[in-house]
Amino acid sequence: MSKKLEERLDRLATSGESGILAGGLRGIEKESLRVSADGSFSMRPHPAALGSALTNEFITTDFSEALLEFVTPACTSTWEALRFLCDIHQFTYDRLDDELLWVTSMPCSIPAGRQIPLARYGDSNVGRMKTIYRNGLGYRYGRNMQAIAGIHFNYSLPRIFWPLYQQQEENYDLTDVFRSNAYLGLIRNFRRMGWIVLYLFGASPALCRSFTGESSRLAMPELTPDTLYEPYGTSLRMSDLGYSNNTQANLNISLNNLAEYIRDLSNAINTPEPAYEKIGLKVNGEYRQLSTNVLQIENEYYSSIRPKRVARSGERPTAALRRGGIDYVEVRSLDINVFDPVGINQNVMRFIEAFLAYCLLSDSPPFDDDSLDVTGENQKLAAKHGRDPDLELIRRGKPVLLREWAREILDGVRYVAGFIDSDGGTSDYVNAVDAQAELVRDAEATPSARVLRELENTGTGFYEFAYNMAVGHKNYFQQLEPLAPERQALLDNAAEASLQRQKDIELADSITFDEYLAKYYASG
Repeated sequence: MSKKLEERLDRLATSGESGILAGGLRGIEKESLRVSADGSFSMRPHPAALGSALTNEFITTDFSEALLEFVTPACTSTWEALRFLCDIHQFTYDRLDDELLWVTSMPCSIPAGRQIPLARYGDSNVGRMKTIYRNGLGYRYGRNMQAIAGIHFNYSLPRIFWPLYQQQEENYDLTDVFRSNAYLGLIRNFRRMGWIVLYLFGASPALCRSFTGESSRLAMPELTPDTLYEPYGTSLRMSDLGYSNNTQANLNISLNNLAEYIRDLSNAINTPEPAYEKIGLKVNGEYRQLSTNVLQIENEYYSSIRPKRVARSGERPTAALRRGGIDYVEVRSLDINVFDPVGINQNVMRFIEAFLAYCLLSDSPPFDDDSLDVTGENQKLAAKHGRDPDLELIRRGKPVLLREWAREILDGVRYVAGFIDSDGGTSDYVNAVDAQAELVRDAEATPSARVLRELENTGTGFYEFAYNMAVGHKNYFQQLEPLAPERQALLDNAAEASLQRQKDIELADSITFDEYLAKYYASG
């Protein structure tokens, strides 16, 4: 553990304030693919009983009509967030008829790419823009990749933390500037060390052959005729088989200060890309994508973690960051854990929270392009070979065994966890870190190893295994006690009101889509 981290925590401990690290906000966004009763990709439209995907704050869709996204509010405890996520699942299952929610990040029974239905958001300009953006993603990266599901963990440190931390750091910047720089330091360290999230929580070491289509470039071993896998894989979702593409591989967005981050994202949105120009912007009068530039919009930039601020209506993400700085971070590298009914548990959330605080409080030197590239290579290695006991990553220009580096990280995270626990008089966060330390000692206890062991022990393919688990999870939610009346009313009202809000938005449009799109890009 670094001396700087220890000094910072000691100063916070002697401040006399309580809740310095324990009172932050956390929220979950969880994607779940709808499948038919036989496990095949659902071709049905978004269920009307779930409300409008455009305006329901709790249940929306991601790339496809079949790819649901559940969104919890920002909660003051991990249990509150987990409980809300569980309730959304239960509410949804009550309205899916005979359909299931797929319970792994990697999909199965994928139809031919162009047959995967795009998410639809109605006839408003904003609704059309969301669908066209997804159409562009399909042309650029393939629709199969967009059917992958994951979990995003949103986190902000307590408000009380910032003035105290800034005073102790003897920093005299504006509060928004100091907070943004501190969050960017967190993000840089997460990029350096975030491979540990793939090792500990990756749960996608195998995939269905249907996901690869007719690709012949995958020289992966077969577990069954329909299942490909990596023997030491942790998260194929986060490897070059999942969320990756050649164009963005050369796109280094600065994380050294907020102005550079916004500048680089804006440049990518305004820089033509020859490969995308070949796709075309409009063909036979229909948009294929929002633009032919490197990025259509900010959200197209794939990253394991993002700086965030809640945008106002019609406000672009970079404009929101320019207005008020970074307010929270979004961790995007968590696989769905097939062994948890909602895909995540409190131990995972507590560890991630302590790990993020550790990243923020540890020294975080600026990146150059080479050091940023190294973080990407380390992520790929951990994703495809993370459980190999001899796997080495690169740290400060030198090779280091993954398991040795992991132990060093966990020592520091445990120290932070103890500080968080001290406010509540519990050992919940330390216990969460200790549980992950066991996974470093025994790679066979990781979720990815458990998935492969289940496949090997049962002799089943990935599809059959995931399907059986999906049936079991559906039974679990259907056997729960009915939702509390106030939660049932909240979700019912949100679904019903969202349908009317979508109609209101459509009726309020007063300009053409071409004008709307031009105005949107001009607002950046």
